[in-house]
Amino acid sequence: MECRNKCGACCIAPSISGPLPGMPNGKPAGEPCLHLLEDMRCAIFGQPERPAVCGSFKAMADVCGETKADAMWLINELEMATS
Repeated sequence: MECRNKCGACCIAPSISGPLPGMPNGKPAGEPCLHLLEDMRCAIFGQPERPAVCGSFKAMADVCGETKADAMWLINELEMATS
C-alpha cells in the first residue's frame, strides 16, 4: 500500500517515546510532529536524523484503513492498546 496523499495520520496519532530533532522529549499521541509539513509530508523524510520508528512504519490497510479518518482512529486504537 502506498501512503495516502495529504494524510499524515502516522505523524499525528501515535506517540513517539524517543527524542526527535526539535522534540527532545518525544511526541505525545494526537499531537502533530514538529516536522509535519502543511501538505502532510515529513520535512525530514529520508534524512539521517529521522527517527528509526518513523522509517520503519509501513502503510498497510489494517493500520491506515480507507481514509485519513480511518487511519487516525485505527492508529489511536493501537496507541491505546499498547500504552
